[in-house]
Amino acid sequence: MEDWPSHPRIDEYLTHLAVIRGLSEHSLSAYESDLRQFWAFCEQTGAALGDVREQTIFRYLGSLRERDLTSRSLARHLAALRGFFAHGAAEGWFAADPAALLNNPKLPPLLPDVLTRDEVERLLAQPDMSANLGFRDRTMLEMLYGAGLRVSELVALTALDVDLQTGRLRVFGKGAKERVLPVHELALTLVGRYLDQVRGSFKPRCKALFLNRSGQALSRVAVFKNIKRYAVMAGIARPISPHSLRHCFATHLLEGGADLRVVQILLGHADIKATEIYTHVQTERMLAAHRAHHPRARSGIGGLDALGHFSGKK
Repeated sequence: MEDWPSHPRIDEYLTHLAVIRGLSEHSLSAYESDLRQFWAFCEQTGAALGDVREQTIFRYLGSLRERDLTSRSLARHLAALRGFFAHGAAEGWFAADPAALLNNPKLPPLLPDVLTRDEVERLLAQPDMSANLGFRDRTMLEMLYGAGLRVSELVALTALDVDLQTGRLRVFGKGAKERVLPVHELALTLVGRYLDQVRGSFKPRCKALFLNRSGQALSRVAVFKNIKRYAVMAGIARPISPHSLRHCFATHLLEGGADLRVVQILLGHADIKATEIYTHVQTERMLAAHRAHHPRARSGIGGLDALGHFSGKK
């Protein structure tokens, strides 16, 4: 993060997000960056936070657009400001909320790039299970894909969160909300063997389930790098991250006939709209398969040209 200036009210709000709302470190970092950038803009234009009006925010968003930020990034900045000023007005910091009437722009759905089942199988097969690190990584991959975990949820797991007897996993998601998930038999077997035979070799120095070479909790960055490396080994050329396996989990469940509400609960989504994105993925994949494989989906077949006009040719 650049060295943006801070403000006491911004610091108070960040503390509120961390302590009261329980936001993750990643989310807090994003809020801090966005709000401090806004305060830097205010300082440059000579505006105090108490003097901010709708027009101030409009000018700020205009300055961001000049930096070629995407509509999605602009919406994120505006969401941060709306949350900050709403909280500030409720606390009596400001006489009014200058962002109260501002709405986020409507954005097209950002469809996740989901791996095929064959690609997932190839990815899972890459870790060398004869080595401790490889066994750890295969177990992590199975947990990410088998339970649809966020990477932050994965690295926060402890041995006590996995119930090998009932096949259930306790997870603390966004806002420290707890949910209990089923875990498939293969993942449970791997976790059991990892706990009995592998984890101790890392000389644990904390309660985290998945450890690095130093016995500390594995970081999100380390998980990301490992998955990128295994993707290359598996011949998967497109971008992939730990979240890709969460997308695969949801999409493959729906393709198998799972109910959307069930998938919502498994993912820990507070709003069903966040889960509905995967129905769009299903539709796109269905259309792509139809265009690629149905003999009547190609142009110029049956006497019709690409515009649908009869060509008179046989």
